[in-house]
Amino acid sequence: MSETRAAKPSLTPAQQFLNDVWEQHLGTEFATRDTEATLDTMVPDAYVNHIPVMTGGVGRAELHEFYSRHFIPKMPPDTQIIPLSRTIGTDRLVDEIIFRFTHTIEMDWMLPGIAPTGKPVECGLVVIVHFRDGKLAHEHIYWDQATVLVQLGLLDATKLPVVGNASAKKLSDPKQPSNELICRAQTNRNP
Repeated sequence: MSETRAAKPSLTPAQQFLNDVWEQHLGTEFATRDTEATLDTMVPDAYVNHIPVMTGGVGRAELHEFYSRHFIPKMPPDTQIIPLSRTIGTDRLVDEIIFRFTHTIEMDWMLPGIAPTGKPVECGLVVIVHFRDGKLAHEHIYWDQATVLVQLGLLDATKLPVVGNASAKKLSDPKQPSNELICRAQTNRNP
């Protein structure tokens, strides 16, 4: 019996275009770290909303301030983006990733007011991108802030129904254990 790999789904030309614009945007943020080039991939009235901490901005002036002062220079040098899935529609793209870094610098955009801890972090992150006129119109970015804070030692996972990097590990390996917080809660209720 021969083993065959699943065929990679082919994209329509319109989907490929959205994919390419998004990849260009990511490259300007994380590889070349160029604020102006990042903004050039966006419509003038674009907005970015990091949902857990409400950072980002609306319009070119606010986004210039955000990207140049609070995002691009506040990205730890060992940041890794590990793609898990990408879904592309007619005017939206959704990325599911593992976001990994060591908290060696202040990260205004994700951890405003938190001094570097030197601790490693990995969390699941979802980005929903809307496109208009061939450019990014908005980004909604979601992650579990409690997962991040546990890994930094700022939340006590033994006293709250939260986990640290176990959620990212389960995201990339669904065979990791489930329901451990339920079991822990039941054990604590019935010692």
